[in-house]
Amino acid sequence: MKTKIVFSEKSLGYGTWHIEGPQRVKLAYEFLKERGYEFVEPIPASEEDLLRVHDAEYIWNLKKGLVEDSDTPAYDNIYEFARLSAGGALLAAEINGFSLMRPPGHHAGRSGTALGVPTRGFCYLNNVAVAVKAVGKAALILDVDGHHGNGTQEIFQSNKKVVYVSLHRYPHYPGTGLRSEGNCLNFPLPANCGDAVYLQTLDKALAMVDMNKLEAVAVSVGFDTHAGDLASLGLTEDTYHEIGKKIAALGKPTFFVLEGGYMGEKNGKDIDQFLRGYEGEA
Repeated sequence: MKTKIVFSEKSLGYGTWHIEGPQRVKLAYEFLKERGYEFVEPIPASEEDLLRVHDAEYIWNLKKGLVEDSDTPAYDNIYEFARLSAGGALLAAEINGFSLMRPPGHHAGRSGTALGVPTRGFCYLNNVAVAVKAVGKAALILDVDGHHGNGTQEIFQSNKKVVYVSLHRYPHYPGTGLRSEGNCLNFPLPANCGDAVYLQTLDKALAMVDMNKLEAVAVSVGFDTHAGDLASLGLTEDTYHEIGKKIAALGKPTFFVLEGGYMGEKNGKDIDQFLRGYEGEA
């Protein structure tokens, strides 16, 4: 049975001029629909869900649109778009699905910005953190976006129920994640390192995690690692298939939350390969 995709066309309703625009998700959705995936519609996360992760003052500012920085605009009704995206992560956690929603989330910290980084990298609410907190289980958060999830690290730093593992390009935005800290295991990689180096590093990273102590896996999955994308690590579709297989081999209930990936239909092909690998398909 194919992994269900969480998606709402409402997520396409803002930011048409921005690199983090609706086309990147719309074209992926159209490709995956042609491939026969089943789609389910999320509902917005509750404020209670959000306050497990974010400060009340930040949520108030987000509602009022007082959140703009140089790469994360204060779009009209952005709180509602962000709340729906967080709800997509919650539904993905419930059904072990894949949330194909925007805006992304892993750069958003408790009060917006995180770990001293002055911008939020297109993120408003930390979707994967909202879902992990709501589930309440001991979890591995595996971040395979091309950028370090500084917001996710800040939120879960020293949390005894969570292990955070990130493979990301360095030096690159946001400039964090150069070294591991406690329960946050960081693996910086050079630009265009290629498939073999990436997969070897992923094997090394996962070998450091005691899965016997964990109950679930949450994956912040970005496809901006694809060769030529915004945080290129020189990866190909075949590597996303292999990443999916390695995640399946962890043997725990797993859900996926979209982060980056900015090449439209190519994102859909990468997601398809990733999920086919996870599901054990050739």
